[in-house]
Amino acid sequence: MQTALALTGTCVLARPPAAQRRPSRAVRLACRAGSGLNSPASLIGCHSQVWVGGWEKQDIIKSVEGTKNAGFDLIEVNVSVPEEMDGKLTKSIIEEYGLKASASMGLSKKHDISSEDNEIVKAGKEHLIKCLEKVKEVGGSYLCGVNYCAMDKYPGPATAAGLKNCTSSLKELTKRAEDMGINWGLEVINRYESNVCNTGLRAMELIDDAGNPPNLYVHLDTYHMNIEESSSEHAVGVCGDKLGYVHIGESHRGYLGTGSVDFAAFFRALAKYNYQEAITFESFSSAVVSGSLSNTLCVWRNLWEDSEDLAVSANNFMRSGLQAAYKVPLVKKMK
Repeated sequence: MQTALALTGTCVLARPPAAQRRPSRAVRLACRAGSGLNSPASLIGCHSQVWVGGWEKQDIIKSVEGTKNAGFDLIEVNVSVPEEMDGKLTKSIIEEYGLKASASMGLSKKHDISSEDNEIVKAGKEHLIKCLEKVKEVGGSYLCGVNYCAMDKYPGPATAAGLKNCTSSLKELTKRAEDMGINWGLEVINRYESNVCNTGLRAMELIDDAGNPPNLYVHLDTYHMNIEESSSEHAVGVCGDKLGYVHIGESHRGYLGTGSVDFAAFFRALAKYNYQEAITFESFSSAVVSGSLSNTLCVWRNLWEDSEDLAVSANNFMRSGLQAAYKVPLVKKMK
């Protein structure tokens, strides 16, 4: 399974070629320290909103250039509002810097495909098709995130009628995505942001209920796992080869290794089940993210201001942790 599409071609922007613009010495040295790591084949990525809250031309350049200079392989872009995104410009800049692309999103209440209201479900499917088209336009092959319900706190559990709408919509939409060469990842999030999918096991049930499409996968996020899962190994093991995308985030969404997430255990779980797909860093601070997203994610605190330092630290943390985990031989049970 390919989680991202290689981006090739030449960008004709009125700026010096990316190859001629070098990152700061501190960034180069930090990235060089982890350049020889024996990590899995996974692409190591960074969410665009580590760098910016908007997506105008200057934001795209800052985000893509920062991601490249921090040593990542992939940039994850937000396609939640496809109408406000210049996909062709985004693709051209990503191509210029030699990165690969994935895309994530979150549905609003007016586009909730797990709603009992058929008009809302219809609007949601139409919106998700626009998101798929934008993923294709930017050169990506993976749409992950909260693409199965609204990313919001619900007043009660999901209803049978709502879940039926959700799974029938996923059947239809994943077929559309398959025809476009796009994989669909269901992000497992905590109970305060969804009443449909809070654990890896629940995501697997949802996939089964949707008819197990070949391009429908689970997307695990350590921030949410730290709240809901009994253990990293259990969550990763339950998903098996249906685990198609991973977000790395700390318990407070700040610097990795400064919160309560047991990353060593999670990396060991990925190694045990030979996970080889994309692994992307995600972090939010009120100093960077947009006001609307800050409210949606309840990011009230300014956890960091230096995006470059945060990203370089995260890249090295992830690569060194993966190196340690994947080099540890598995202990075979004695007969």
